Amino acid sequence: MTTTKAKTATKAAPKAASVKQDVTGFSSLEMPAAFREMAEKGAMQAKEAYDSYKSLAEEATDAMEDTFATINKGATDFQSKALGAAKANFNAGFDFVEKMLGVKSLAEVVELQTEFARKQFDTLAAQAKEIQDLASKVQAETAKPFNDGVAKAMTQWKAAF
Repeated sequence: MTTTKAKTATKAAPKAASVKQDVTGFSSLEMPAAFREMAEKGAMQAKEAYDSYKSLAEEATDAMEDTFATINKGATDFQSKALGAAKANFNAGFDFVEKMLGVKSLAEVVELQTEFARKQFDTLAAQAKEIQDLASKVQAETAKPFNDGVAKAMTQWKAAF
């Protein structure tokens, strides 16, 4: 009679989770289907969020690489322009000194000096304008990939959430 009562008691108890014994002899609880579905949905959402953030990070990295490449090119162009201007100015100075060595009168010295100063002023003004235009161009080209990348990332981020 004891065995019949034990069987009845076991059958009457609600089954919240079944217990299984694995190969190692340890017991493990089997998760109810609702919890498993909720866990799978959470894992799927976490993976989607990770993929979205990974994509955004890759986009940002690409934008930064483009920005640095543009900065590098701009710096090279700027350096080339500055060295060209310096070379032209040194050559003009040496030409001036060479002409001064051949003068025969004070009037000729004043004339050469005035002509050299006027040419150098015009040359320096033109060089400064060229360098300023180049600097503006480099600044605009440098900001463009970064701004475009940030705008694209923000659009994707807003769409993802």
